Amino acid sequence: MIVPVTPVTLKRTYALSVGVVGEPASVPTTYSGSEMTTIYGLTDRDGKTTGRDARVLPRVVIYDPMLTLDLPVRVSAVSALNAIAHAVEGLYAKDGNPVVDLLAEEAIGTLAGALRTIVRAPRDVDARGDALYGAWLCGLVLGSVGMALHHKLCHVLGGTWDLPHAETHAVVLPHVAAFNAVAVPDAMMRVARALGRPTAAGGLYDLVAELDIPTSLAAIGMPESGLDRAAALATANPYWNPRSVDVDSVRALLGDAWSGRRPD
Repeated sequence: MIVPVTPVTLKRTYALSVGVVGEPASVPTTYSGSEMTTIYGLTDRDGKTTGRDARVLPRVVIYDPMLTLDLPVRVSAVSALNAIAHAVEGLYAKDGNPVVDLLAEEAIGTLAGALRTIVRAPRDVDARGDALYGAWLCGLVLGSVGMALHHKLCHVLGGTWDLPHAETHAVVLPHVAAFNAVAVPDAMMRVARALGRPTAAGGLYDLVAELDIPTSLAAIGMPESGLDRAAALATANPYWNPRSVDVDSVRALLGDAWSGRRPD
């Protein structure tokens, strides 16, 4: 249920009732969209683990773009790329469905368009409202279906080497899209269409570069000496992905991400 809480338009400020068990309210001021899920993450010296629990889902989420006008452009961009990663993986989720596909494609296009405006006009209220709308959609996708290789890699990299969470998502996403493209061409077509680009992987990489945020793992502190271990950790336990993974293929993917090579 969506309930307007101010006289302005729905896209500018609204409250969304989502749960009955968790914390009373959430007022997000970035764009990851995770407030719309039951997912939590815990990081310790052994790495990062995730889980689901209804108690972490807020009873109400309040989206107010006026609270985001001073959010730094870089933080805006990387948090939105984190959200876009949820939508991209939702498009090829094992338990996906046509409704999730519609939400995900709308989310990617809305966020990409909003970000292109925000980098030029950070205090554009309409663009900030669109970004929150896109983040909300991405959260719905993440809360509805399972994730795959991209999220596994980001959890390994961030949890083991303490890399910045959102930047890691931004760097890795184009390379996972390129890796999975052969297995899920229809999903990648939807991503490319939402971005207005010929290919999903190239379009995602170009969006990251256009927003002037890091395009390589090296730039965010990942040591090249850790790539072998990262590939081993990411393939140690089986999980679903539309294309089968092994140590060598993941190591090659990580090498491209570390160097920041634009994927074909």
